[in-house]
Amino acid sequence: MKKIGFLATALAVGVMISGGSAWAAGDAAKGKKVFKKCAICHSVKKGKKKIGPSLFGVAGRKAATVKGFRFSKALKKSGLTWDDASLDKFLEKPRKAVRGTRMAFGGLRSKKDRENLIAYLKTLK
Repeated sequence: MKKIGFLATALAVGVMISGGSAWAAGDAAKGKKVFKKCAICHSVKKGKKKIGPSLFGVAGRKAATVKGFRFSKALKKSGLTWDDASLDKFLEKPRKAVRGTRMAFGGLRSKKDRENLIAYLKTLK
């Protein structure tokens, strides 16, 4: 029984050290390759918009707050902050995650691709 208690404590400490998230770490280098699917519509340069807004600094940012880009009412009203969980859900199926979004991308089916992409997006600071 002591082993179970120790493992639970170790897991809890690990979650606290990692910033309160038990999110699986993705590979940013692989995520940069996945981003090629996004680069058609999104830039990673600060302030440079394309069809979609720049994704520079997206991790941790409140949704629909990039100045100079016209977001859908649905995304503005979503109340989302782009953390690991919300990015994962949105990247899997954007139109299901935020009904009424103008994002036309169908989504990334692969959980690993989403994890890797999120790891890459977190490097854009």
